[in-house]
Amino acid sequence: MPNLLSIPFKKSYNVDIPEAARNYISNLGGAHPDEFRQDIKSWQDLRSDAINELVHETRVQSITSYHAQLLSILAKFPGDIQLPISYAPAFDPSAVPITLNDLNFERLSILFNLAALHSQLASFEDRSTAEGIKRAAGNYQQAAGTLRFLHTNAVSSFHRPLDEDDVPLDLSLDFVKALEWLMLAQAQECSWQLAKLSQYRNSLIGKIAAGTSHYYGMASTTIRGASPQIKHIFPSDWLAHIEAKQHHFVAVSEYRESITDFEASRYGLELARLVKSRAEAQKAFDAGKKGKITQTVLHDIQSLLDSVTKSENRAQRDNDLIYHQDVPAASAMPSIPITHPLPLSLPKGLQDPTSVLDNQHFLFGELVCWGAREAINIYNDRKRNLIQERLVEVTQQLEDQANEELRKQNLPSSLEALERPIGLPPSLLRKAEEIRLEDGPAKIQASIEDVERLAHQDLIILEEALDILDNEASEDEAARKSLPIDRLKSHEANVELTEKSKRYQSILTQASESDEHVRQKWDEWESRITELTMDEANLEASVPSSTALSSARPTPQGRQTRDHARALRAKLEELDALHREAGQLVRRARSRAASDDIQPRILKAASGFERLTTVTPEMFEDVLDDELAKFDTFLIEIREMKKRQTGLLEEIRSKNHKFLDSRRGDPIIKDRENALQSLDFAYSKYREITRNLDEGFKFYNELAGILVQFKEVCKTWSLHRNQELRDLSRGMQSLSLNDSAAKPYPQSEVKANSSDTEVQKIPSGEIPGLRKPISGKSSLGLPAFNSSEWEFEELPLPPPPPRKAT
Repeated sequence: MPNLLSIPFKKSYNVDIPEAARNYISNLGGAHPDEFRQDIKSWQDLRSDAINELVHETRVQSITSYHAQLLSILAKFPGDIQLPISYAPAFDPSAVPITLNDLNFERLSILFNLAALHSQLASFEDRSTAEGIKRAAGNYQQAAGTLRFLHTNAVSSFHRPLDEDDVPLDLSLDFVKALEWLMLAQAQECSWQLAKLSQYRNSLIGKIAAGTSHYYGMASTTIRGASPQIKHIFPSDWLAHIEAKQHHFVAVSEYRESITDFEASRYGLELARLVKSRAEAQKAFDAGKKGKITQTVLHDIQSLLDSVTKSENRAQRDNDLIYHQDVPAASAMPSIPITHPLPLSLPKGLQDPTSVLDNQHFLFGELVCWGAREAINIYNDRKRNLIQERLVEVTQQLEDQANEELRKQNLPSSLEALERPIGLPPSLLRKAEEIRLEDGPAKIQASIEDVERLAHQDLIILEEALDILDNEASEDEAARKSLPIDRLKSHEANVELTEKSKRYQSILTQASESDEHVRQKWDEWESRITELTMDEANLEASVPSSTALSSARPTPQGRQTRDHARALRAKLEELDALHREAGQLVRRARSRAASDDIQPRILKAASGFERLTTVTPEMFEDVLDDELAKFDTFLIEIREMKKRQTGLLEEIRSKNHKFLDSRRGDPIIKDRENALQSLDFAYSKYREITRNLDEGFKFYNELAGILVQFKEVCKTWSLHRNQELRDLSRGMQSLSLNDSAAKPYPQSEVKANSSDTEVQKIPSGEIPGLRKPISGKSSLGLPAFNSSEWEFEELPLPPPPPRKAT
């Protein structure tokens, strides 16, 4: 048996690359999958060849070629293209594999298997010849270099799964680092073996042995310092093997150095080194025997121990009878310098991936890389959000703020009552015409009924889902009365679903309260809004009129009132002009955004990266910021408009105060002002109510889709529980039939046996169908209560009405 260790492969399984690749290209790749039919087939063929567990030198080319193409694929595709990739743990190929939708997991596992291949090639070499030793050492160096590359270059792109059951511990830093040290130690051991075969001087052989012990020691320290989960991955005899080797090569280095001391007539130091060498050899033998390591290694240690013991006895006798030199303590002996003649070696296919492709084209080279496409999407989202949040919404806020301020000051009604003592203001006529054309009251009433109908339908869907859970609970309770069922009760098993239903019920309650506010608002303003639908003559008759002489008599007070009115009207017109200007600003910004296309610049920037670089959206941040700067002028303008409106409102307040002071005590004009103001405010409430109802309609439609999905989850869960109940019932019946011919078991024993299941071996090349439910989810894959996979957290409730002004 070989006295060196080799790394086993991570067993993989077949995956459906064509379906996942075609779906991604079709849906998100911006191309037609038929354009890349040959690339998809090549990907499948390369992977099939790379996961083959045959140990042969030609497979190094197969794996490094696939890794090079994986780099090209990862430059064009994101890690997750909904392609489940499965690998079993390295030292337990029959275990349930870990399955992740991550191409980076594929890359790490391929690199791990490349290191494993090099270690196995090294173990197959004939190390009885110098050439065989050199080839073995080279393969161990390549294995160490691959492992170093894995944890320094590749692992950074791998996103650790959230669920601890899906963490590939054999790709963790401590595990990979321990294997790297082990491979370096075995490469160094080959170097020591070659030095011994070539009959190098003893001092050099001792230094090489000291370096070998150092590497074995680093591997042992890394394993012992790792977490228990990682430490337990290694076979039980590996740590004992490594520690035995560590002590063995300390003994070898001291033994070789003792020969050098003897030749230099340092007899006391020679004896001290032999004593230490024997002690270390004994530690190695004890550790190896206790750890049940291979007999080959134990035989090597025993041979060294015998040689050292003989030399120690001879040196002790000679020093006692002839030399009489002082024997230094172990702590006083000079240490042996460490020689590291064989550093790790990075395989050429990893240093320069293009070198292993033999002029083959890079897979999916013509596909726009996912990072560039995502950067384009991010830019478009940011552009839309900028226009919506910092222009459209700010413009609306400016207008709402101005309208609220004018309403408080009874403007422009007070002016219109003065300027048009009879008839109706044109602005009010336009608003009334708008409501008449829309048949406003009927439209609102129909919308209220639609929202009520949708709310009722949503509630029915939720109640149906709860009925499903209630029926399952009833069946479970009934079954427990007749069968000794050993499983969670319904109220314990469906806690996630019931918590979710409470949340939905709370949402519907809040929405109902909002709906009630809207209905109350409509009840309050229905008569005034309906009044606006009257024809012009009847509407005019409903508003008190005044005479021109009553408000504009040729007196000093009348003239002063007119002057204040003209100044106030000028400021109101200036405010209207400001709002029109803001609307034009928004239209210009939208027009600029519609014609804006960042794709050429993104693609140009992407072409500047190296071919196999994984391009991520973050690499384009400078480009995105630079392109978004085109909209800075609009933001500057809107900020200036905010300042102008603040100043205008202040001036309007001042001029209105003067205007009102000049015309106090005229009850006819005051009545007309109040009537016009009420109609004007009724129009604002009409628009507010219709907006609330539109939002409610959209809200209940979106919630219906979520509730239907929730109902289906409840149905699936209930069916699963019922099937489980039927299986348990059949199992009990079968057990009863078998027991009728034999002595009955005690009840406790029946329960214990009923939970036993036969372990089914996993057929080669197939993925097991049953997985342990991941933490935070039910056995059906139901998201946790606080999971973002439930979309209702993002669903906005209809806004409540503003508080009624007092």
